[in-house]
Amino acid sequence: MTGPPTGAVTGRHRHYGTFYGLEQVEQDDRPLLLVHGNCQAESLRVLLSGGSQQAGHRSPVRTVRVPPVHELTADDFPHLHALLARVDVVVSQPVADGYRGLPLGTAEVLEAAQRARGGGRPPQLVVVPVLRWAALHPFQVIVRAPGAGEPPLVPYHDLRTLALAAGAAPLPEVPSAAAVRAVRDLSATELSSRQERHGSLPVVDLLTDAGAHATHTVNHPGNGVLIGLARRVLAAVGLPDGVADPGRTLLDSVHAPVLPEVLDALGLVDQAGSARPSWRVHGQDLDDDEVRDAHLRWYAEHPGVAEAGLARHAAAAAALAGTGRTA
Repeated sequence: MTGPPTGAVTGRHRHYGTFYGLEQVEQDDRPLLLVHGNCQAESLRVLLSGGSQQAGHRSPVRTVRVPPVHELTADDFPHLHALLARVDVVVSQPVADGYRGLPLGTAEVLEAAQRARGGGRPPQLVVVPVLRWAALHPFQVIVRAPGAGEPPLVPYHDLRTLALAAGAAPLPEVPSAAAVRAVRDLSATELSSRQERHGSLPVVDLLTDAGAHATHTVNHPGNGVLIGLARRVLAAVGLPDGVADPGRTLLDSVHAPVLPEVLDALGLVDQAGSARPSWRVHGQDLDDDEVRDAHLRWYAEHPGVAEAGLARHAAAAAALAGTGRTA
């Protein structure tokens, strides 16, 4: 590994201490894994590393905590390449070449690993999908708005609020059962298509089997889904199951509201206690009406964002509009 960073050591350097050479990589005969991607990737790494409160638990692999791909900079490349020279397995979400203007795509990282080894055999690659699942939150979408950033309070958009801000036909406040299932099926189709396109491990069954505990938001899966995916990663590299419950909720920062009608439509009546009327943000309850009012003001300050978001997610909006009902 390359040495520690020159100049002042920051909190970021200490948080990713092994990546920056402030701490040593564990030395033993277990394979070394790099998990490359967003916040979901870090949660997966925690599970693969054996981050468990169970006494005596030991993972069959070693991992190094690295910054998420959207936080990596050109200054991080010496440390990334030093790690790539040593890893046995790269576990990566599908990242496009030239991501954020840097060679951080999945294929580019694998090529960098081969160069770092002097042209030798590259590490084994396991592709895991970016998990997005709208079944529990049929109105919730993610909208990228270059130059505008994220809306206040929560970084998610609601199709009902987008329609209102864009002056479009209003969407039903409470979706019909058919609409909920249509959005779920659309989400499953999109995820299955991405799995096939990128050759990633399958996850749709993990999400459907998890029921009301599948996700906290459209892009924050629950522990059960992440644990199932971590086990499939180990199986893909021929290793035994060494994944244990971490003893805490991963990706816990934001929990979106879940309507009881949605659970009923999905056949999850026995999990009706999982419905929640409010947001839960960093441990504090937040009223959905407060979020809507703040987002409407934000859309007014950023013309075009609502219209673009509604167009981007037209299929989900159409499913909700075509079979929904008003509250």
